[in-house]
This record gives sequence, structure tokens and C-alpha cells, in this order.
Amino acid sequence: MPLTVRQLPCLKDNYGFLARDEATGAVACVDTPDAEAILAELQTLGWGLTHILNTHWHPDHAGGNAALKAATGALVVGPAEVARVSTLDRIVGQDDVVLVGETRFSVLDTGGHTLGHVSYVDAEDQIAFVGDTLFALGCGRLFEGDARQMWASLSKLAALPDETAVYCAHEYTAANARFALSLDHGEALAARAEAVFAARARGEPTVPTTIGLEKVTNPFLLAGDETRFGAIRAAKDAFQG
Repeated sequence: MPLTVRQLPCLKDNYGFLARDEATGAVACVDTPDAEAILAELQTLGWGLTHILNTHWHPDHAGGNAALKAATGALVVGPAEVARVSTLDRIVGQDDVVLVGETRFSVLDTGGHTLGHVSYVDAEDQIAFVGDTLFALGCGRLFEGDARQMWASLSKLAALPDETAVYCAHEYTAANARFALSLDHGEALAARAEAVFAARARGEPTVPTTIGLEKVTNPFLLAGDETRFGAIRAAKDAFQG
């Protein structure tokens, strides 16, 4: 049976995600930016939380772990680095599998933003939760890793089927589009940027995206190699548009 995903805005520009395995009713929260907002959404939906899946240790991704664990008893799963800010019930890394009910999440090592960042991929339903590694029209800053590591991580995600829905953790797409337009004047990007700006003007989210869409419009996935990727990432860090 399918996985149902509910997306909710949190903090300034984060998204929280609740993923329910319809076969069993098991529910995972992917990252915990705002425990109060997540608990309120669970109550509205009538869902019980069974798992917390952290992508990395940053407080806007793991800061709500303790409160959610105390309120629900959910199993806390994540890379070892999350122990900086939270207790973990299970440490995961590349090629591990996490079962949420009957839904099978494969873990990918997608370090670069942080050294131990991971992503969770539900291949059967073609859904990927990528934290701060890949954004719509962008990618995460290299706070701990380097261009080689991040390029390898983005390449893993780009190898997923084009139809894969990508749930990234921030609403950065309009800013990312402005930067992308400074590099690329092609029709595909222009059309996508126009749609992004219109959606944001209406107050609509631009997440999720898809792997296929990112592969034809995201300047970071189009870089071609780690050297070019590193140059584009540095340019984005300095971009003022």
C-alpha cells in the first residue's frame, strides 16, 4: 500500500514531513524542526507517531527530537552525528534499511552539508527525503564537507528514477531560481522560474520537486564534475541577487 506524505511549514522556511504507511498506520516524522507544530498536525490527522527519521544534526532538523520522543515514544533514527543534539535509538548510514510499517526506506550517505548527512529513499513509492543535500533548483551549503563529497552525494540522488518525488527541507526555490537565471538563459529554466515565482506569489509551496525536473534545470546537478560544481557553489555563496 502507498505512503501518504503530509508536508507542513515550520519555523521561518523549513518544512516538516509526516509519512504514513497505509498498510499498518505506522507514521514517521522526517526531521523535527518544530515539535509543537508537528504534534498539532498529528492530532489534527489522528495519527500516532512511531518513528523520527533525522537527516542530519542541525537544530532545525533534530531540535524537536526530545519533545516528540517524550510525547509519543517514537523511535529516533539518524546518522551518528545527531548525537550532538539528541539521543538516538538507532544509528544508520549508507545501505541501511529502515522499516516504517511495511514501507522500506533505504538510507543513502549524502554528506557535504554536514559530514554525516543521510537521505531516506522509498523506492517502491518513488519518494526521497533529502534534508539539506538537494533543494529545488539548489543544494545545501558546504558547512562541513567539501565539493567532492557533495558532488558524490548529488550524483547518488541524480541516479534515482526521474519520477522520484524529492522532499527537500526548506522553501528556498525563489532565491535559487534567481541565482540559476544568472547562469542559464535557456527556455526550460525560464519557464520553471516563472512558475516558481508565480507559486510563491500565491503563497504556494514549490516542494516537492522531482529528480527529472532537477536534472534539466538545477545548475548544481548540471555542473558535470566536482570542479565545476565547486565553482558554482562558491558563486552561489557570494550571490547577492
